[in-house]
This record gives sequence, structure tokens and C-alpha cells, in this order.
Amino acid sequence: MKKAARLFDCLEAQQQEPKPDFLNAKINGEWKSYSTAEAHEKIYQLAAALLEMGISPGDGSVEGRNKVGLISNSRPEWLITDLAVQLVGGILVPLYPNTSTKEMEQILAEAEVACIFVSDAELCAKVTAVQKNVPTLKTIVSFDKITDCVHFESLLKPTSEVDKKRISAISNRITENDVTTIIFTSGTTGRPKGVMLTHKNIVSNVVGSGKVLLQIPVVNKRALSFLPLNHIFEKMVTYIYLFYGFSIYYAENMDTIGANMREVKPNLFTAVPRLLEKVFEKIVIEGQKLSGIKKSIFLWSIKVAEQFENTGTSLWYKVKLAIANKLVYSKWRAALGGEVKAIILGSSACPVRLEKIFTAAKIVILEGYGLTETSPVITVNQYQINGRRFGTVGLLLEDVQVKIAADGEILCKGPNIMLGYYKNPELTAEVLADGWFHTGDIGQIDQDNFLKITDRKKEIFKTSGGKYVAPVPIENRMKESPLIEQMMVIGAERKFTSALIVPSYPNLKLWCEQQNFNFNSAQQIVEQEQVIALYQSVVDSFNSEFNHVEQVKKFKLLSEEWTINGGELTPTGKMKRRIIMEKYKQEIEHLYQTETDKTLVAH
Repeated sequence: MKKAARLFDCLEAQQQEPKPDFLNAKINGEWKSYSTAEAHEKIYQLAAALLEMGISPGDGSVEGRNKVGLISNSRPEWLITDLAVQLVGGILVPLYPNTSTKEMEQILAEAEVACIFVSDAELCAKVTAVQKNVPTLKTIVSFDKITDCVHFESLLKPTSEVDKKRISAISNRITENDVTTIIFTSGTTGRPKGVMLTHKNIVSNVVGSGKVLLQIPVVNKRALSFLPLNHIFEKMVTYIYLFYGFSIYYAENMDTIGANMREVKPNLFTAVPRLLEKVFEKIVIEGQKLSGIKKSIFLWSIKVAEQFENTGTSLWYKVKLAIANKLVYSKWRAALGGEVKAIILGSSACPVRLEKIFTAAKIVILEGYGLTETSPVITVNQYQINGRRFGTVGLLLEDVQVKIAADGEILCKGPNIMLGYYKNPELTAEVLADGWFHTGDIGQIDQDNFLKITDRKKEIFKTSGGKYVAPVPIENRMKESPLIEQMMVIGAERKFTSALIVPSYPNLKLWCEQQNFNFNSAQQIVEQEQVIALYQSVVDSFNSEFNHVEQVKKFKLLSEEWTINGGELTPTGKMKRRIIMEKYKQEIEHLYQTETDKTLVAH
């Protein structure tokens, strides 16, 4: 990669290696490709249109520069808009498509957004509904053609030499220290905060993370993208693709990922652990449909994969792995297009069991760690065997420093650390105390410099007996059971620790069928004594790994999965603990009615 200072320097890099399928999206059942030249033309045409709309760098300050909003599914137009805004010195303010109307209004007003791009009629209606309360918002542009809204394509007109000179004059003045985007965090603990990231912040992460991705043996340099592009993880990785000559294919939606993979045959993609869990659930369900020797081989192959270690395996194990690979794992890879070498995971902790299973199947799981404020990667497991370790989030990225505070909090310093929170100097000073960014996460670094996350600082609670409990390690360990989909450990100011558990219903229904249990609904399943006893045995099997105060003494099985739309999860899939506690207040009170330390299951 040629040395770059700004994100839009990727345009020059792409001209050295133009591609016919640079950006790709499926429209009406057919893949539509933009060549490098076509995409660049649209970027400059949109940049000229933005200048005509009055978008400019203003006086050069963060407050003085125009803000451009963007709410859309992942598609080529998203990236074209991002790069056009950069070229004219604007600041992009991206939002999740499922952002609530109230939160959308707060963000657009606080950021003083001047114009906004949306993907479709539904989002246009949401923005129109709040526009009257956002005085600065003058223009709404839609990627889809809809009534009474400016259409994206209508803005794109041939650029004149005058336009090109105006764009160049502005872009040439933009430095690596200029803010390129303000990303509002998903807010697990309250009101979203506007994270100001500079070109240098993100480019440094692109360079460091890019060196890790270059270890992956790619065949066709194709990547499938389906995570939201307004999340810094997907955006940063996208710029790795742009700088390193990849073609990007955007999945139609979350339900078509499997089919799109088989069509695109990507070498790698980014994901969250939740998706990996869903993929494996489908694999298990299909395997359970087999019979006789085929089913025995399938179940045996999973046991082999669960024993996988990155180093130090015996010759006999390697023989078993080779057999399982030929008979079973090869079919898994084929279902993902046949060319996938690695999956890069972020956002939340991945169960070690899943990491082992997929890596054993030659789909190497590279789990990393970071925050929006760190652009985002701090550490990541690498493709090379000596650079990855199960149960950790990997090694430090190049030029990134980490130290562990006296209370165990992870502190970070480096070129990836944000400029600060927009219009919030007090909170900025608090999290950047002593020149180190305070992550809010608790962790430890082992003798080989691998970082392990042990908990969230704000999520550790104290029982009424004065004992501290870190819920995340308990949740992560128990979620390794194929029967547990989601789990939240509770017990603040209570006499003992308990939990809310969302079963993995595909696996639980299989078990019920094998036991000849009839059921009509999820609620009916979780009320059956045999099912409660089953989960008691699962919880008991894990409890032995924790000390007395950490052991889950009671639990409640829930009939509904926690979702983003339901309000229990943030757009990045993290639990909103306060919301969940409030929603299931009655169930929690029932768990603690007797305040006894006796192990009981809540019916």
C-alpha cells in the first residue's frame, strides 16, 4: 500500500489497478457492477453537486464544516457518498437504518446536519417526520427513486474542468488531522455520543489492520459486505479493501447472505459472533437430519473440531482432522462459496467453542477488539498460527499501545485514538485522562502479549454480601452450550447470582422432538419441567468452573429472543442491560422472592 494520509487517497491507489467489478450490488435479481472508472466518475459528480448545494469546509473548524447525514443499507451509493463528502471537506454523520425517530432527531440536531442521504421511502419518511425539528436540515436525497424526494442520480451531471479544479483546491487543503466523520455510538448506557474521527485515526488502523489481512491467502480478491457501513468496524475494513485492490460485493440483506456467498465466492468477510452462531445452528440442524453412518460421522467431526488447538496437536489428531475435513468440513466451506479463508469478528465476544470449530474447518476465525473511539481496532488475532490464540482478542496493532490500570481497566494510546466527543469537552477530558483513552473494559495481557477481555468495568456488580461478580465471563462461558442463545447474569445488591436465559430454539426443538415432547409455542416449551431440568443440568455443569458467589443459583427461561427491533440490543448486537432489567422486572423479582441461596429454577 502506497503511503496515504487521508481516506480518499484510496482513489489514487485504485487508478493503478482498475477493476471491472469494483463495487457490486444485486438489483432485481442480477448483480450490477460499477467499474473503478464508473465509480470514480460518480464520486466526482456527487462532489460537484454537494458544492452546488453549499456543502463546504467552512472555516475549517469541526463546528464550521458542513455535516452530511447518511442513513442507508450497505450499497455502492453509501461509499460513493462518503468519498464525495470527504473531497469537498464535509463531515459525514452516518446513522443506523433502525435508529429510532427520537434518537435520529437528537443526532441530526446536535450535529447540525445540512443535508442527508437515505436509501428508500421508509427512511425518507422517518427523516421527513423530524425535519421540522432540525433547523439546519434543508435537503433529503434518496438512493431509490421515490415521489417527492430528490433522487441521487438526478444530482449526477458531467463535471466540468471548473468543477474539478474547485474539488482539487479543497481536497488538497485537507490534512490527516482533519475530522472525516462523526459517528454516534450505539449507546448501551444512555444517550449516544458523537465520536470525532480524523483521517489519521482511521488510516492508521487501515495500515495496521491491512498488514494482518495481507497474511490471508486470497485467490480472487473479493469481499462480501453485509455489516452496517456506519459502524466503524465495517467502514475501516472497507477502506482496507479500497486501498488493497479488492472488489466489494454488497449482500442483498441478512437473509440472503448464504446465497450471496455462493454466488460471489469471497475470500473473507467481517461478521459479528451472532452471525457465526446462526451459521453453526443451521449446520447442526442439517446434520441432525442425517441418519445412520452419515449422522455418526457428522457428530464425530464436531467433536474433532471442538478439540482443535492452533499448535501442539498430535499426529493422530491431524489424521482425524484430515478425514473430517474431507468428509464434512469441505461441505461447510462450499456452503460459504468455497473460497473463504478467514472471518474477521468484532463487536462482542465469540464463544471459544465456535472459534475452534470453524478454524478446524479451515475457516480461520480472527477475533479482534476495539471501540468506535479507537477507530476501531486495538488488538486482533492474526492468520499466522503464532499470531492467534483462542480465548483472547489477539495481539496489539502496529503503533497502538496498551497498559492495564491498577483496577484492571484497559488503557490505550496511539494514532487511532479519537479527537474527542463532539460538543462534549467534559466527557472527552474524562475518558482521555493522563493522555490515555480509558476503554471501560477490564482485561489482562499474558506473557506472549495476547490481550484477554474479562469484563466491562461498568457491568461488574456487587452482591448484598459485598462480593464482586463479573457477569461477562460467566455469560460467555455458558453461551458455549448449544442450548443457550442469549444470557444475562444479574445479582446487584442481591444475596446471590441469577440469570435470564434465552434458549437456542432450533437446538431445543430438536431435543424436544428426540424426547417426543409436543409443543405449540416457545412459551409452552420453557414451561415444561423436563426442559427446565435440562437447563438446570447445563447451568450446573458450568457452575463448577466458578467460585461460589459467581455461580448461577436461579434462572428464568424466556420465550422471546432479544433483538435490535425489540430494543434489548444495540444496533451492534450488545445487550442493553438496563432495558432488559426493566422489561423483565417482574420475572427478576420472582427469582428473588425468597432471597434464598438454595438452587431453584424459576418456573
